[in-house]
Amino acid sequence: MERATFSKYSWIDFFFSVIGVCTFLVDWGSDVWVATEFYCRGELFWFGVLVGLMVLSSVVVQMFSWFWFKYDRQLLGFSGRTEGRTVLFGDQVRLSCVLHVLQLGFLCRHISAIRQGFRVWWRKEEGSEYAVYLTHDLSMLRLIETFCESAPQLTLMIYVMLHTNKARTVQFVSIAASTTSVAWMVVDYHRSLRSFLPDKAKQGWCSSLIYFLWNLLLIAPRVTALALFASVLSGYIAAHFLMLWLVFVLWAWRQGTDFMDSVGGEWLYRATVGLIWYFSWFNVAEGQTRGRSIIYHSFITTDGGILLVTWWCYRDPVQTESYALTLLITLLFIYLLGLLFKTLYYCCFHPKLWRPPVREPGLPDDLPDAEVSFRDVSIQDGTLSSQLLNKRMACHAAHFYSEQGVNRNTDSTNRAEPSHL
Repeated sequence: MERATFSKYSWIDFFFSVIGVCTFLVDWGSDVWVATEFYCRGELFWFGVLVGLMVLSSVVVQMFSWFWFKYDRQLLGFSGRTEGRTVLFGDQVRLSCVLHVLQLGFLCRHISAIRQGFRVWWRKEEGSEYAVYLTHDLSMLRLIETFCESAPQLTLMIYVMLHTNKARTVQFVSIAASTTSVAWMVVDYHRSLRSFLPDKAKQGWCSSLIYFLWNLLLIAPRVTALALFASVLSGYIAAHFLMLWLVFVLWAWRQGTDFMDSVGGEWLYRATVGLIWYFSWFNVAEGQTRGRSIIYHSFITTDGGILLVTWWCYRDPVQTESYALTLLITLLFIYLLGLLFKTLYYCCFHPKLWRPPVREPGLPDDLPDAEVSFRDVSIQDGTLSSQLLNKRMACHAAHFYSEQGVNRNTDSTNRAEPSHL
């Protein structure tokens, strides 16, 4: 088997952590500015929608953060590995609970990651594995926060501009902040996925650029199509979302997702996946990745076409005459270009990694492969007995980089504790 080297914490990780908290604060500040502008101008409906998106996003992110905090405390040896420095203020569970209730858990995770990263990178102290562990959790939480708030907010701002036929500075600031958040999430998430690749299969920054481009080029037309549809039939956009979201949640359930460590947490994850799929493709299960991706993109392409045709039929021909046809052609071109970049990525940059099953010690050599379980939680090879792995990001990396996926047991060896391969 190919041996992998565990990803060590570096100044680039520290830089990403600092930029991450800066983009979070800027995005939050722009949200407050836009909400204030709406309220002062008496636009209470849009004010309510924006505040609702902010609250929903914050609550969902805090719930994931709290679930993971509880899971990690239950892992054998986790506190010893982190020298008692769990994610939030040591082992003070009540204080951590209060912080999450006050919607400060996500911010505290950023601060904790920067603090731990500074100790490892600048002061050369031990704890590199724990610092990487924290950054991986932050990458997942940013992904959730982006699709719960930034993508819907971007749709809302474009809709407001189309509906009022005017654009104010604050709206441009909000659009820029949301776009930056989406772009940063894409780069940061792909970077976390790459850290689980064996050294021989490590990808360069060119792969991240292609990954960034195809995601951005597919998300942008989707967001615009939703905004255009809402500008002519605003009363139906909520029904459209609820109908598709329910279908996506059921599809995630049918795929047998097993990401969280509790039933309630797993349904929260499936509900969040349904929201993400409303805007972009996200692989959540092992096996048949290509087939599910084709089904998803065929469905979304058809849905997007219906949205744009509806907008074309109900639009104001006089008000939109100057840009309607050009906009449709541009959106079609961008979407096709996004599909092209995605195909290019999977053909030229995506390593097709699959691990043969590892037999449990003591099992007969003639035992059928179907009865052999996978014991690792990542797609790396080698001995990781002394290393701390983030099961959550390793799970997504396995789904993303493996054609046939990596089966996972439900026992404690598949938790985020040190793995013994």
